Amino acid sequence: MQPVDIVILTNGPGEVATWVRPVVKALREQLRENRLRISVILSPCPHATGKEADIANNYPEVDRVQSAQHFFAFLLWGKTADKWDWYRQGIVIFLGGDQFYTLAIGKRLGYRTLVYAEWDARWYRWIDRFAVMKTEVLTKIPSQYHHKFTVVGDLIADVVQEINTTSALSTSSNLIGLLPGSKPAKLAQGLPLCLAIAEKIQAQRPEIDFIIPVAPTLELETLANYANPQFNPVSNLVGGVRGKLILADERSSVPFLLTSGGTKIKLITQFPAYNLLVQCQLCLTTIGANTAELGSLGVPMIVLLPTQQLDAMRAWNGIPGMLSNLPGVGTIFAMIINQIILKQKRLFAWPNIWAKKQIVPELVGRITAENITATVIDLLDSPDKLIEMHDLLLQVRGESGASRKIALIVKQKLLANLDKT
Repeated sequence: MQPVDIVILTNGPGEVATWVRPVVKALREQLRENRLRISVILSPCPHATGKEADIANNYPEVDRVQSAQHFFAFLLWGKTADKWDWYRQGIVIFLGGDQFYTLAIGKRLGYRTLVYAEWDARWYRWIDRFAVMKTEVLTKIPSQYHHKFTVVGDLIADVVQEINTTSALSTSSNLIGLLPGSKPAKLAQGLPLCLAIAEKIQAQRPEIDFIIPVAPTLELETLANYANPQFNPVSNLVGGVRGKLILADERSSVPFLLTSGGTKIKLITQFPAYNLLVQCQLCLTTIGANTAELGSLGVPMIVLLPTQQLDAMRAWNGIPGMLSNLPGVGTIFAMIINQIILKQKRLFAWPNIWAKKQIVPELVGRITAENITATVIDLLDSPDKLIEMHDLLLQVRGESGASRKIALIVKQKLLANLDKT
């Protein structure tokens, strides 16, 4: 068989760690008899750390990597920074970024195209194949294009298997994860609220430990500022608990926040922190992608959306997010948009959206550390509720084995067609 280039398009740290890694492994395992060259091309991402190229370069299955800073030059003119050559035949696989890039680069190189889609599949008239997480994606697609789609499951579930997650929740864990978000709009209310909750939980359950997985784009000093009323006046509206950053002490080399009441919350800079999150008995999280990841991991959660400062929530996607962040008038738009959204009484957590019902608690409104703590203690005292939540989360997520199925699509649908050309 003629040699084939496989081009992986991706962008952020999460995609490189949880999508690219299992897929390139599966490609090598399933296509051993083929002469493959795997190239990873990164596109710009607002959540990027700048280390994504180094991470991808460390994967033994990957032959070459181009960093995001050179992406648009390649997109526009077809030239890589290192003047890569290309085989006559190839496949472009989308694993993060903008799906349009897959179409554009596939056309430029004359390669077939495959998109992995969690929620939405775009450009289906022109993309050759789609691997989707769940059948729900197909409900938005005209029936004449369904032959291009294969339901493969959840790539994060493959990562869960790799870290040897047990099939049942361990109720002996004394660890609670706090995920207040990574953007200013969420951190301003989320972090001080989480610190206040941690203090009140530990007052009743001194054996409990707490962690915050820190987003790779967030400096520890910046995070700590949101726990300081001097820098974050919103903190007084959600409990007013102060937190001080301690980089290390005689007992631990792991940095932590020390609250004014003496509670320690360890700051986890490893990314992604799935191996620790799956050990959590429970997580408290803001809305957003965190809920999808915790759901895929099967970790029970309580989803928090405080509205003490109604205009502080400006992290919506799409047009609402753009209007909320306009200079000058963004505050007015944020208040109006948030009022409308809250009145709709919609579901906010991804697992609840998938299930079309509330399987994890969503606490929305002028919530306080006291009432959240009461909910947490109730769940900790009811391990059967946590196990039920864990099981329901696993039911609504996509199945495992997605990386292998993607490799089989490449082998059976795309490479087979190349052999005929």
